[in-house]
Amino acid sequence: MFFIYNFISIIASQIVKILALFSPKMKLFVDGRKDVFSTLQSKINASDKTIWFHAASLGEYEQGLPVIEKVKIKYPSHKIIVTFFSPSGYEVRKNNTIADVTVYLPLDTKSNAKRFIELTHPEMVFFIKYEFWPNYLNELKQRGIKTYLISGIFRENQMFFKWYGSFYRNALKTFDYFFVQNEKSKKLIQSIGFTNVKISGDTRFDRVVAILELNNSLDFIEEFKDKQTTIVIGSSWPKDEALLVNYINNSSENVKFIIAPHNIKNEQIHELKKSISKKTILFSERENQNLSEFNVFIIDTIGILTKIYSYADIAYVGGGFGNPGVHNILEPATFGLPIVIGPNYSHFAEATALVNIEGCISIQNQTQLNETFDLLLQNEDERLEKGHICSTFVQMNKGATDKIINHLNQ
Repeated sequence: MFFIYNFISIIASQIVKILALFSPKMKLFVDGRKDVFSTLQSKINASDKTIWFHAASLGEYEQGLPVIEKVKIKYPSHKIIVTFFSPSGYEVRKNNTIADVTVYLPLDTKSNAKRFIELTHPEMVFFIKYEFWPNYLNELKQRGIKTYLISGIFRENQMFFKWYGSFYRNALKTFDYFFVQNEKSKKLIQSIGFTNVKISGDTRFDRVVAILELNNSLDFIEEFKDKQTTIVIGSSWPKDEALLVNYINNSSENVKFIIAPHNIKNEQIHELKKSISKKTILFSERENQNLSEFNVFIIDTIGILTKIYSYADIAYVGGGFGNPGVHNILEPATFGLPIVIGPNYSHFAEATALVNIEGCISIQNQTQLNETFDLLLQNEDERLEKGHICSTFVQMNKGATDKIINHLNQ
């Protein structure tokens, strides 16, 4: 089976090079991997002690960050290596300050895995949430390197749990310990013979709780808000925006809106601006402007949405009208905001839980969106109650990082 897998891996590595000729994202995927080994050779010495964290993309990196921070404190003499699979993670966090080395993970061929682990020679490895690469895992197992899965999620439709999944089940034998998010994941992994598993919860809760201790002030947002009730729309897609723009154009002058679209390409940003009849300004146009005069502020940059949520009275989180569904709702939740989302959220445990306990409201159409926003704007008690439900939910679910670190102390 390894022969077939490695053959497919080699073919795939050639296919992505062809795709890179036509896709900017695939070009980043391919070009970003060209200098990985030379970077490792220049930044890691044979005498260095190292710890390796792997994240598929940006969300997994943010999820693992609380653990990375505490491991860095616990092992101050070790170099921290962070790898990404996806450009959407690496390109945003390649200049992070927590890791000593940040690179793309080379494709999972036998030669890449061998060379990568020889150069990095980690004492411990942490895979965040998922991504199980057989060649890397096999190389780690052969070298006896301690390997952990943190904030793991297992689902019945994964190959590990199919009759034909023995190849991937064997790959899991590499792991010294599985730290999973919930009881279902624990039972699934136990059902195929693994007992080295513990429910630690989701480290994302620790990540968002820590946000409250940061300086989240933004002078230009404060100027724009001007003490008015403000709805912050985060990670919106066109299907979200079609409903939201209709509401904005018919809203009261006493309400302000901040929109941080998921896609900030110039063409789409300007189309969005053109569709809004209220006085609207872009982040890139803010210099020398009296921001308090505007009703709508479109954030055509990345990296500041979390801080912007701290100024919201109500949050709308986009993605819920597409697949796989709604984006991160924990950031607005930690600030104690009532949250509105679209109908597709069932793949996300935190969204499902918050809808069930009524801190988060799921809407399916224009009428429901209008009614929900009107209710929350007109009824401050309702707004505060739902916001309190959200912040309490986050606080009650923190602590996953400490469970993982405490296990390392044993």
